[in-house]
Amino acid sequence: MIVCRSAAELERLARVNQLVARVLRELRAMVAPGVTTADLDEVAETRLREAGAEPAFKGYHGYPATICASINEQVVHGIPSSRALVEGDILSIDMGAKLDGFFGDCAVTVPVGQVDEEAARLLKVTEEALYRGIDQVRAGARVSDIGAAVQAYVEAAGFSVVREFVGHGIGTKLHEEPQIPNYGIPGRGPRLAEGMVLAIEPMVNFGKAGVKVLGDGWTAVTRDGSLSAHFEHTVVVVNGGSRILTTPDTDEASKPGPRRSASGPQAALPPSRTMAADPQSLGGRG
Repeated sequence: MIVCRSAAELERLARVNQLVARVLRELRAMVAPGVTTADLDEVAETRLREAGAEPAFKGYHGYPATICASINEQVVHGIPSSRALVEGDILSIDMGAKLDGFFGDCAVTVPVGQVDEEAARLLKVTEEALYRGIDQVRAGARVSDIGAAVQAYVEAAGFSVVREFVGHGIGTKLHEEPQIPNYGIPGRGPRLAEGMVLAIEPMVNFGKAGVKVLGDGWTAVTRDGSLSAHFEHTVVVVNGGSRILTTPDTDEASKPGPRRSASGPQAALPPSRTMAADPQSLGGRG
């Protein structure tokens, strides 16, 4: 079932998502040659617990860390380790948190020092693809409109969209319905409605779309060894449009602009309700 959240619930979702965004901002500033992904993971867990939150990923289906730290050809779910970052790497950091019974989720891919032109272009296209998907979030649109916009932009740039992992609804569980593939045909899947909260997360490969999971059971890598990037925001359908929840501050989140609506979680919304998932929705899980 798909849940449409009340204004009070959206306030709580905004708080946890803003926390995730603040911690990610700090981690991003730490990224430099010589820093290890374990260093980043330690800071992330410390900051979440200082804020009274819990890491959402740690222990989830047995995952051993607070963040997913995926380097270069690693697509997603890379486990933090003593591996030191080096100049020219790209690092995807994905993090979730639980606070007051609600979940937040956000991801960013960061250059380590100076990266080559190809890597920089991959990051730019993947982040823009995320916003192309967010631009489709409005009441009455279909879930597949999001993925179709992502896919069209990515493939026009000559890159490939990962299909094995998808975005998802989020709320009182880390992964809720609907699933949100980063590909598809417009006009299919569940309709978006006021109060729906979506974690939209394009994963884009420089080369071919194929991925495989390594022997640790978690780390997904590109089959052809090409670079991969990952960006994610948690977004709410509100006032007929959308608002990004994964921004560090409420004031910044509510500013009008080309990438977010001026409406906030305080907007009038109906009480929580559930909707049956559309049978045309696609499978997979991010």
